[in-house]
Amino acid sequence: MATTHSRLPRSSRQPNTDNSGYVRGSLKWAIALTASLGAILEVIDTSIVNVALNDIQATLGATVSEVGWIVTGYAIANVVLIPLSAWLGDVFGKKTYFIFSMAGFTAASVLCGLSVNLPMLVIARILQGLFGGGLLAKAQAILFETFPPAEQGVAQSVFGVGVIAGPAIGPTLGGYLTDTLGWRWIFFINLPIGIIAVIMAIMFLRPDPPQRKIARQKVDWLGIALLAIAIGSLQAFLEEGERDDWFASSLITTLAIAAAVGLILFIWRELSIKYPAVDLRVLRHRTLAAGSLYSGILGMGLYGALFAVPLFAQGVLGFSATQTGWLLAPGALASAIVMVLLGKISSKVDARLLIGTGAVGTTIVMFQLAQITPQSGTDDLFYPLLWRGATTVLMFLPLSLASLGSLPKQDVSAGSGFYNLTRQLGGSIGIAVLTTLLDRREAFHKAILLAKVTAFDPQTNQRLDTLTALFQNRGFDAATAHQQALAALKQLVNTQAAVLSYADIFRFVGVVFFCSLPLLLFLGKGGAKAKAPIAH
Repeated sequence: MATTHSRLPRSSRQPNTDNSGYVRGSLKWAIALTASLGAILEVIDTSIVNVALNDIQATLGATVSEVGWIVTGYAIANVVLIPLSAWLGDVFGKKTYFIFSMAGFTAASVLCGLSVNLPMLVIARILQGLFGGGLLAKAQAILFETFPPAEQGVAQSVFGVGVIAGPAIGPTLGGYLTDTLGWRWIFFINLPIGIIAVIMAIMFLRPDPPQRKIARQKVDWLGIALLAIAIGSLQAFLEEGERDDWFASSLITTLAIAAAVGLILFIWRELSIKYPAVDLRVLRHRTLAAGSLYSGILGMGLYGALFAVPLFAQGVLGFSATQTGWLLAPGALASAIVMVLLGKISSKVDARLLIGTGAVGTTIVMFQLAQITPQSGTDDLFYPLLWRGATTVLMFLPLSLASLGSLPKQDVSAGSGFYNLTRQLGGSIGIAVLTTLLDRREAFHKAILLAKVTAFDPQTNQRLDTLTALFQNRGFDAATAHQQALAALKQLVNTQAAVLSYADIFRFVGVVFFCSLPLLLFLGKGGAKAKAPIAH
């Protein structure tokens, strides 16, 4: 197997490849577009369904907890498959596996749209997650194996546009389709795009070169089973924990134990056999190990913080799903623009400098968002969200290059799978932590505010009298006006408590990014001249 710096004999080279095995000419850009299209579909479908849950619940007659499994089932299946994508690509061939995943994802999307009841929809979403898990990591690995180091920045920027903008595009597109055509179209929209992506993959992706036939070796069924138990239980624990009050629930406690025990046994298993389902030995590369840890933090900021903004916009500001989507759109556009510009210079600048700049910038943005008030509107959120989109990119693209760019070619698929897994899990952990923190801090602030709102407080009585007079002027009798005034005062307290709790979680995310800066010391420089680290 050729490494990044090896030269292949002319007789062993494929058409349209250079001496090092990288693709030449316009074909490499067709491959980049094909791989990125599959990744974009997978990322968008992670968030596109969130704004349609109320409509799905009403159509299928499901409860709030039941409809949550539409999201949870997809997430669990997705994270279980991501680390297996390298092994599956070796068994079936990278091109074959990518086409299979893309076709399966498209078919599962149609099945979601045709679902007539909740169990059918949940099963279809699980299938979507299983097929989608093979798209994200495999797409990034294909790019690293297609482009030489000097062009990785531009290539990864094409891939990164979709991954970064996807969480913002999803709610925007989902809200529009749900409001205009109905929730089923958030799945049907994948059909034409998926068909185009499959055709492009068949036309442009390179045939798999001769390689070690892992398919002939004994399949690590035990490793696969332990992975499913460990990662599946962890994802379910994160998705359902807050809803069931964490360890107050026996189910959540069981999931936590299963995740911990399964993870320990999985690591032992994969390190003790010759042909593991997931090659954990790839973490011997220090840059990948540190980058994967940082990727988890980035996932928390990318998905976790972005998850809080729609909640604030809809819950406090009263925005519709479509309005919330448009609120996030400028940030997504900023991400795309900065990603393209960064792709041209990332190979010439130390990745750690760019990542550090992005982390500090994101910290500042989070503290800006923490200045929100009940009177905050679109104008107050526009620039912070715009800068959030730009600063996040400064971490995403250089981190990918610093973590994966120096790996030998034979380790890229396994490294990419692990790297993308940590980002996905980081997002899940971030959402779980921020949801819990939001709930606890809102209760805390409400208790503090209510302690001051008493019948003996002059300001409270003055506000109550003003509200009562206001409702009387609207035609209510004295008793009804007083009840309306009390309800309005309660709503003011609830709104203020919610705003203060959102400010707390924005500050929390900012502090986390600032505290992550020491990890930069363990990352590589990235760029075109990066060399594979020595295995220890």
